[in-house]
Amino acid sequence: MELSLDEIESPIGVILLVAGGGAIHALDFADCAARLRGSLEARYGAVALRSAADPHGFSSRVRAYVGGDLGALSGIPVEPGGTAFQRRVWAELQRIPASATRTYGEIAASLGRPSASRAVGLANGRNPISLVIPCHRVIGAGGGLTGYAGGIERKRWLLAHEGALPAPRGESGRAGGLEPTRPSLTA
Repeated sequence: MELSLDEIESPIGVILLVAGGGAIHALDFADCAARLRGSLEARYGAVALRSAADPHGFSSRVRAYVGGDLGALSGIPVEPGGTAFQRRVWAELQRIPASATRTYGEIAASLGRPSASRAVGLANGRNPISLVIPCHRVIGAGGGLTGYAGGIERKRWLLAHEGALPAPRGESGRAGGLEPTRPSLTA
């Protein structure tokens, strides 16, 4: 399979966007390139990634999002693969608006499986299309920032960027900073 690859500069590092057939197939950070490639190969077998500038206009929309247009990612077609349950979780994540968060338990309950919060967490962690399927908007039951495959500091930046950073108990909720980085594309 041949897909298009673009690299997008952002305040939280270089973002890799993989698209084809009018949909995004993967979106991750350059320092997570091995995970991105592994996800694609697990779904498609051998994959050829061809450099392309702004495939389907998706890169421009990601740039707009990190630049402050929080609605820029809405409605982008995605092809994440996954099991039926994972796809249900990822669809539910896409219903979380920018500037809002949900807990794993709330997502499980919305899927009619209130005891499946751990399964929701596992599906959330396997999301191959970061940002567009906004797994960063899922927080712990106590409001804490729990796991994020791109790193907790990126999750903190994204939630602060969206105005959704929860104030931890006993803290001001100040987001703190994440300096721009240039991660290596080598895995």
